[in-house]
Amino acid sequence: MNSSKAFLIQISQTLGWLFLIIITGLFLDSKFVAENIYENAQWLNNIIVIVVFIFLYIKATKRTKEMLIYALLIGVIGEYIFSICLGMYSYRLGNIPHYVPPGHAIIFVLVYYFSRKPKVKANKEIIEKTCTLFIVPVALFFLIVKKDIFGVLCTVLVFFFLRKYPKERMFYLVMYCVVAILEFIGTGLECWKWPEIAFNSFRFLPSANPPIGISLFYFGLDRGTMSIYKRRHKNVWKRLKQIRAVST
Repeated sequence: MNSSKAFLIQISQTLGWLFLIIITGLFLDSKFVAENIYENAQWLNNIIVIVVFIFLYIKATKRTKEMLIYALLIGVIGEYIFSICLGMYSYRLGNIPHYVPPGHAIIFVLVYYFSRKPKVKANKEIIEKTCTLFIVPVALFFLIVKKDIFGVLCTVLVFFFLRKYPKERMFYLVMYCVVAILEFIGTGLECWKWPEIAFNSFRFLPSANPPIGISLFYFGLDRGTMSIYKRRHKNVWKRLKQIRAVST
C-alpha cells in the first residue's frame, strides 16, 4: 500500500467517521426535519450518538476509556454553564440535547485517534500548514464581512495558547477546523444559534452565528480531560513523556 493511500485510509477511519456522524446527527436534529418530516427526530440523534459513544468506549483502551468519561462529564458541566447559565448560545428546543455531551467526547476521541495515526504524524507539518491556511483567511472573512470580533479574538487566543503546547499543535489546529465545520453545519441547520454579541451581554464584542474561533472553548474540554488524566496517573504520564522524548 502506498503512503498516500494509507494516509487517506487513516483519515477515513477517524475524521471520515466523525463527519459522517456530525452530518447525519445534525440533519436529524435540524429545524427542516422537525417541521417537514418528524417533529421528534432529535431523539433519533440522541440514540445514534449515545450508541456511537458506547461503541467507542467498548473498543477503547483503558486509558482512552477513562478520558472518554472525563470528556463526557466536562461536556455536561460545560453545556449547563455556558448555554443555560451564561446564555452563550441556545439550542433549537431551548434544552441541552442528550446527544451533545457524548458528542463532545466523540469529537475529542476521534480527533485524538487521528492525531496518533502513524501517517498523520509523518505529515504533521503539512497538516498544520493546511489547517492554518484554512483558519487565517476564514477568520479574516468573518472579521471583515461578518464583524465577528468575538470569534476572531478567540482565534487569536487559540494561536497564543498554542505557543505553550507546540507538541500538541496539530491536534488543536485540527480540532479548530473540525469545530468550525461542526458549527457551520449546526447553525446552518438551525440546531442551535449564537447571539449577535458575546454571551448576549458584551456589546463591544459583536459575534457571528457562529463565532469563528469558538473552538477555544473546546480546548477547555481537551485540556481538562488531559489534565485530570495526568493528575490521576502521574507516573504513567511521566513514562510516556520519556518515551516520546526518546522517539523524537
